Amino acid sequence: MNIWLNFLIDSLAFGATFIYGSTGEILTEKAGHLNLGIPGIMCMGGAGGCLMLNLIGKSGLPSPLIVVLGILSSMAFAMLMGLIYSFLTVTLRANQNVTGLALTTFGVGLMKVIMSKLDATVYLVGPKAMYRWPFAGRTDSLQCLGVLFFLAVAVAILSSWVLFRTKVGLHLRAVGENPATADAVGINVTRYKYVATCIGSGISGLGGFYYIIDYMASQEAYLSLESFGWLSIALVIFALWRPHMTIIGSTVFGLLFSLGSFITNIDWIQVTMATKPLLKMLPYVVTIIVLVISSVRNKRENQPPQSLGLAYFREER
Repeated sequence: MNIWLNFLIDSLAFGATFIYGSTGEILTEKAGHLNLGIPGIMCMGGAGGCLMLNLIGKSGLPSPLIVVLGILSSMAFAMLMGLIYSFLTVTLRANQNVTGLALTTFGVGLMKVIMSKLDATVYLVGPKAMYRWPFAGRTDSLQCLGVLFFLAVAVAILSSWVLFRTKVGLHLRAVGENPATADAVGINVTRYKYVATCIGSGISGLGGFYYIIDYMASQEAYLSLESFGWLSIALVIFALWRPHMTIIGSTVFGLLFSLGSFITNIDWIQVTMATKPLLKMLPYVVTIIVLVISSVRNKRENQPPQSLGLAYFREER
């Protein structure tokens, strides 16, 4: 395969990690909650899926069932983290930023404990081919375009459809914009916040699972997962709070993030050790540029929900 085409496909596959993380965060933010616990939630999603595969990897179960159980376990662990976040920020009205950062610290630490106890020959070697269907036999970047990659694209498109084309999505956006008004017209604000945060967390958790099992397929992959959670949060701004735009944004992020490693393999380009860290800054620089442009244009549809990060006190309505 042509080296440039291989690089493009690899960036597309790498970006699926961000599609999951940012789509989940968009759903949470549309409910008015800024969840900085996404890195920890992605870590727990990855650990939860790997734990399940470690338990059933040699059970002899049909491959489709193993794939489904791994996905469900990953979502369950991540949704549990989302439930904790929801209880603290919605019911107890704790500070969202502090709660999110605490969940990240907790999730990253617990993931390292869980992953250190698992046997990679069980949760990784066999299941890897199952998740990489239908390109499991390939040796180029196409091998990473498997079940979880196509699921990521489907989830992003479906999330956009629900948010902007259904009554449920309209209610959710109303809760994020003005929960007092939504409450006044009979929308159950608490329920929408809980459901959106938990489902969003479950989707984000799949990003960690995909990165470990499919894209990297490496025993040490979990050690670098936290940083991609922060990139996923940044991608929310790049995508302008539209889940389907994360597909484009994640590809751009993947291209920029992989650029440093790719150009070192090109003979006529010389890259020094001092230049590589600068290249890794490119995704964040592009996000800042997009943020500036969207702020200057000042279109309401390109701005975050008005009540983002603010606790809702019904008695003050």
